[in-house]
Amino acid sequence: MTTAPATDVTPETKDLEVVPEKAFSKTSEFIPTPEPAQRRDRTRTPSEMFEKVVFVNRCAKVVKGGRRFSFSALMVVGDNKGKVGVGFGKAREVSEAIRKGTENAKKNLHVYNIGPSTLPHEVVGAFGGGRVLLRPASLGTGLIAGGGVRAVLEAAGVKDVLAKSMGSSNAANVVKATVDALSKLRTRSQILEVRGKKRAERPAKTSQEKSE
Repeated sequence: MTTAPATDVTPETKDLEVVPEKAFSKTSEFIPTPEPAQRRDRTRTPSEMFEKVVFVNRCAKVVKGGRRFSFSALMVVGDNKGKVGVGFGKAREVSEAIRKGTENAKKNLHVYNIGPSTLPHEVVGAFGGGRVLLRPASLGTGLIAGGGVRAVLEAAGVKDVLAKSMGSSNAANVVKATVDALSKLRTRSQILEVRGKKRAERPAKTSQEKSE
């Protein structure tokens, strides 16, 4: 029967105290734990501009090897405060066509005269074969419009309006006719300035009207 060799006990090892394992059970008492790293906020902040795809068209070109497809996108961009732009983009992919259309629309932004919630007066816009009628509506009516007309009015920030498309149903013509209608809007102060008046001249009330 073999016995394990005895270990040499030096005087230095005798002075060392053996610390029980239970004393190291809680590591937080003697080892500072690093603070957890904050997670990166991957949520995208909403864009300041309102962007909407009105229409995407696909075009096929027949070549020797088959068909080549290209896409065109009609985009509307606005800040919901009276500023609107329309853009058109073409590319081999839909996403690229939308990107080009958005950039083009941002380059063509124009400010139009709209009220806080509706239009100052009735107006008709036309472009090509498209004709659009816009009428102001009372508070709470909502946006009674569809298609390209609705996209333009939403981007402009109009909340209450009555709209009707009376001409071509082509998306590009309808959108440009709506923009033409917005460009014809005039505020009260602008109309009075053109007439050379500082304020509206109302007839003085008679004594009978005052008594009533």
